[in-house]
Amino acid sequence: MAASYDALFISPKAVEMGGIEVLRAGIAEGGLHCTLRPAFSNVEAWGYLLADVVHHVADSYREQFQMDPAEVMQKIRDGFIESMNKPRDESETVPITS
Repeated sequence: MAASYDALFISPKAVEMGGIEVLRAGIAEGGLHCTLRPAFSNVEAWGYLLADVVHHVADSYREQFQMDPAEVMQKIRDGFIESMNKPRDESETVPITS
């Protein structure tokens, strides 16, 4: 029997406007599992994408938990820097090549 996976829905605006999915991330048994599309010829664009995601996360925490977005972003920044300075864990990343 297959395990259950609780996937998010696709943004109705994204469906309406069209586009491509570049990153899907899920947590299973405590580990991060990603599928990604190396969609940018300028790798620096991933930094802009990740920064925009952090802004969305901060907005979500403000709306759901009344947390200060600046505090949320600082905590994410701290975790990011700490994690970038450690060896990569054994998470699974599946690249999409087309």
